[in-house]
Amino acid sequence: MANICKTVTLRTRKIKGGEQLSYYLDYYPGYRDERTMKVIRHESLGIYVYAKPKNRRERDYNDRMREKAEALRCRRFESIVNERYDFFDKEKMKGSFLSYFKEKAGRKNTKWENVYKHFERFCNGKCRFDEVSVDLCNRFKEYLMTAPQTLHTSHRLHVNSIAGYWSTFRAVLHTAYREHRIMENPNGFLERIDTIPTVKEHLSRQELIRLADTPCCSEVLRKAFLFSCLTGLRKSDIKQLTWDKIQPYGDGGMYVTLRMQKTQQLVNNPISNEALDLIGFHDKDEGRKPTDKVFKGFNDSLTQAPLKKWLRDAGITKHVSYHSSRHTFGSLQVEAGTSLYTVQHMLGHKNVATTQIYAAMADESKRESVDRITLKTAKIAEIKTG
Repeated sequence: MANICKTVTLRTRKIKGGEQLSYYLDYYPGYRDERTMKVIRHESLGIYVYAKPKNRRERDYNDRMREKAEALRCRRFESIVNERYDFFDKEKMKGSFLSYFKEKAGRKNTKWENVYKHFERFCNGKCRFDEVSVDLCNRFKEYLMTAPQTLHTSHRLHVNSIAGYWSTFRAVLHTAYREHRIMENPNGFLERIDTIPTVKEHLSRQELIRLADTPCCSEVLRKAFLFSCLTGLRKSDIKQLTWDKIQPYGDGGMYVTLRMQKTQQLVNNPISNEALDLIGFHDKDEGRKPTDKVFKGFNDSLTQAPLKKWLRDAGITKHVSYHSSRHTFGSLQVEAGTSLYTVQHMLGHKNVATTQIYAAMADESKRESVDRITLKTAKIAEIKTG
């Protein structure tokens, strides 16, 4: 509850034609609900009494209900005072941290949901806010070190997956502390887990063309993956992409403007005509709305067995995941002569060191660069001779 609320008054209102009274709390001047961010003035308690008790039994019932309503009023007011003076409500601290974590994970992505599942298993389905401590967090870290993978349960998590999961868990702790759900932030006492360098697997230009020419069991998977190869968008951004995010810009070309799910970085990148043709941007579809998803029906399950089968059918034996499409974009852009600075900003990297995995620097503009990655054999010859 926000600090602006000063009084909580117990009141009644008539219901059922005036035969009963319903208790409610009147907040003055109101409080802001942390979940919905709406300012609330009244709260129904779900407690009802007789408006005109006819006998002692009804009068006794009214007295008991009023005591309960008054107890709730005192509890609400205590919470307000505690937050006003930076005290923590004991009842609030007994709330479920696990439920809080689940809600946050549901609003994020698959990675957050996987971390939640591991934490739920670790704490046997129960964890209160007042149980979140440095010791608990370090024990969860030890659990991750030996935890099995979600799909291949006979294999342990890779150290880089552990590092990513641990980082996500620390983000949950930081959010809980910032929202005054836990009294102290354990992150200051928790050590990071370092990742180890891995090969950023990507498709060569010829492999990309071969894949584009190979039939795929899912047309939306085919379009989404190739579009990511041509634009560098992550899977999370592909899933949220709507038609209204693709707009004309001052140079006459089409651009995609969105806030990246992972980093919350705002990107405004040009899109090649080939990428636009791939998704049927210029096709007339009267039923298509600006807020419709570009890749309807695309989901995480398609990036597992269906993607692997498509790659096998194309004769590609590399360990390619959906995220490899992003590495393909970065590596082929640098190979084609696009400057590292340009690639950095098109991929939305905060640090150029992240982009340096894609090799040497050059100096070309964004608009010239997007047409360099192609799915057409004839165009490659044109690029090389040009």
